[in-house]
Amino acid sequence: MPNFQTYLVGGAVRDRLLGLPVQDRDWVVVGASPQALLDAGYQPVGKDFPVFLHPGTHEEVALARTERKTAAGYHGFAFHTAPDVTLEQDLARRDLSINAMAEDAAGRVIDPHGGQRDLQDKVLRHVSPAFAEDPVRILRLARFAARFADFAVAPETGALMRAMVAAGEVDALVPERVWQELSRGLMENKPSRMLAVLREAGALQKLLPEVEALFGVPQPEAHHPEIDTGLHLLMVLDQCAASGAPLAVRYACLCHDLGKGTTPRDELPRHIAHEQRSEKLAARVSARWKVPTDCRELASLVAREHTHVHQSQGFGAEARLRLLERCDAWRRPERFAELLWACECDARGRLGLEDRPYPQRERLLADLAATQAVDLAAVSAAAIARGAKGPEIGRAVQRARLAALSATPVI
Repeated sequence: MPNFQTYLVGGAVRDRLLGLPVQDRDWVVVGASPQALLDAGYQPVGKDFPVFLHPGTHEEVALARTERKTAAGYHGFAFHTAPDVTLEQDLARRDLSINAMAEDAAGRVIDPHGGQRDLQDKVLRHVSPAFAEDPVRILRLARFAARFADFAVAPETGALMRAMVAAGEVDALVPERVWQELSRGLMENKPSRMLAVLREAGALQKLLPEVEALFGVPQPEAHHPEIDTGLHLLMVLDQCAASGAPLAVRYACLCHDLGKGTTPRDELPRHIAHEQRSEKLAARVSARWKVPTDCRELASLVAREHTHVHQSQGFGAEARLRLLERCDAWRRPERFAELLWACECDARGRLGLEDRPYPQRERLLADLAATQAVDLAAVSAAAIARGAKGPEIGRAVQRARLAALSATPVI
């Protein structure tokens, strides 16, 4: 029998104590060397520090370790694993008290940092001053704030994060890790909390200055009872979460109004041509954090077209056809549907208007369906039979689609 001990650690323990479904189980082995695990049939998979697959369950297990800061940023750590590294030492290097608990084979919880108390008090608290050594932890805490929206950040933890930002630690973050944490935070129950926590720490100004610039910027009260553009963005993101929107829609909503942060003061509270400015700023954010193509493209489309979608109830058939063309709706119908989803969240992310109808979405989807039903092959063949060539055939297709739109019942 192996003479080492295995413990369930981290989020699995936290979620079980909260009565939540346990999604992933992380394990730590204490009292073992890499060779001892190999001899016991474990398979090595780790590169940066020893991680193995359990021979029976194939779940990942890691050797208990300590870490030491060696340079700035996320990669600036040296790890130490040895049979004499204790469970308590391993837990001490973790980020938050609620993530620094373990459970032994008998179900006994090992909680050296008060994680159970903080769960009960609904507090996000750092384990030790070592929290300041890893800037990713600011993003992780903000993401947990979005997941556990009724948890407060401990005052001392908030102060520590502000000090980290002031010391320039956030400047060393790599794009891949920033996007990983931002995207996960956007998919949590209340993504507005992630932005609020980052803003309070001063990290939003560093990571997303285009978003920070929206706070305090007024909008016309007739359309935006909440007035403040930053508050509107927070409400839109929470509408995304409430509707179960996918990541691309949530990211597009994050970027849809960025241009309002650059509106000249003498033009406020109106935001003339903010759509074009928003599109450029969305592209800048996407490039900075190496955002995936689907999210990047939808963000650009929503930034450019969301106002037109809102106004489309007053459009005639020709204007609606041009909107479909600009959105490449026939080749990218799924993306067009996501555009309308984002626009609906935008329309409902307003104070007192959270439940108002948004008929534009249903109407434009009906328009798309009507134009998709046009027999393009037949229209093209008939045009060719009349002697049409090249652009003339395209115009015949356009006329057929326009006729289909004109015949679509008003919704």
